[in-house]
Amino acid sequence: MSQYNLLQTDNAKPIKMWTKGVPVEEEAKTQLTKTAQLPFIFKHIAVMPDVHVGKGSTIGSVIPTIGAIIPATVGVDIGCGMIAVQTSLLAHDLPDNLLPLRHEIEKAVPHGITPKHKGRDNGSWQNPPSLIDDYWQQLLPSFEKLTEKYPRFLNTNNYRHLGTLGTGNHFIEICLDEADRVWIMLHSGSRGVGNAIGSFFIEMAKKDMENHIKNLPDKDLAYLQEGTEHFHDYIDAVHWAQEFARLNREAMMNNVILAMRKVITKPFTTHMSAVNCHHNYVQKEQHFGEEIFITRKGAVSARKGELGIIPGSMGAKSYIVRGLGNEESFCSCSHGAGRVMSRTEAKKKFTIEDQIKATAHVECRKDANVIDEIPMAYKDIDAVMTAQNELVEIVHQLRQVVCVKG
Repeated sequence: MSQYNLLQTDNAKPIKMWTKGVPVEEEAKTQLTKTAQLPFIFKHIAVMPDVHVGKGSTIGSVIPTIGAIIPATVGVDIGCGMIAVQTSLLAHDLPDNLLPLRHEIEKAVPHGITPKHKGRDNGSWQNPPSLIDDYWQQLLPSFEKLTEKYPRFLNTNNYRHLGTLGTGNHFIEICLDEADRVWIMLHSGSRGVGNAIGSFFIEMAKKDMENHIKNLPDKDLAYLQEGTEHFHDYIDAVHWAQEFARLNREAMMNNVILAMRKVITKPFTTHMSAVNCHHNYVQKEQHFGEEIFITRKGAVSARKGELGIIPGSMGAKSYIVRGLGNEESFCSCSHGAGRVMSRTEAKKKFTIEDQIKATAHVECRKDANVIDEIPMAYKDIDAVMTAQNELVEIVHQLRQVVCVKG
């Protein structure tokens, strides 16, 4: 017997929801139903247990399409995802005082954002190191091709944002697994340039559909049809942004490892024990005997044997998982715990004291600017994992000891 709940409405494709035992907002169900009404949805929409309302499209959804893509379902944080590395270090190799380690990581990776007109943006490089130049060279040929047609993307944070963390729920963490082995894990995407690409093509889709947009269930579901100029330009741009996001995480990981070596005197090695995986992206895949476009909006690919990363909230555990290749979910799983309240609501409900208590075991910032990321603003990660035990199996359970927030 399958674990998913079925949401079925008139004039819409079925919605299969792996949400047993976890809360789902009615607003999220409404948003999903609107997407399911589009004529080019293939078979059904799959919904992960971390599902919650998103801007333009529901976070925690897997949207299969034929002949069209909805830019707002990919969103503006194109290629956002995770990378994790297991090290040869054990817990007792870490210093007793973890504050210098956090500070060294914060120095090594630009993070956060400086408000406009308040001076140089601390979230970007002033003088990017040679490592960033090496990564940028891999991206440059396709970027030049993209900006030849769309020069607007030249005037974005691109090169100076490569190897930087960003804000919101983006983070860098030092974690311990069940055997007290030390892991490095981080979460980020395609930064300013990805945001510019996503925002531009969302507006292009609305403009291309201006004569038909009133017939859509929601104007944010404006789509680009395969065969049109903007569709193919979007595919090229989104694939470039996804590659930027992947290399962005790689560059940060390299700099975090260098920062750790400054603080931890014991020599250590690192090996990629988990993948560098997107959880906001679109690509062509084979499912049910058809080649289709799969958009994962806050979801991770979980093909049979494929490793993935499901982080909990700041102060809660995270998981390295192996996909079970469940075709009904289009071989997908959740991308995290999922929010149960908005950032604004969390800031109203909780105090700095609550944040200090909830993250007592983690070396991290404990100030008013990170209250919106308090663990209580997220779903119970254990309930989320139970709801998707036919999608993935757990390989490692991680607990944070250091967390750097943007």
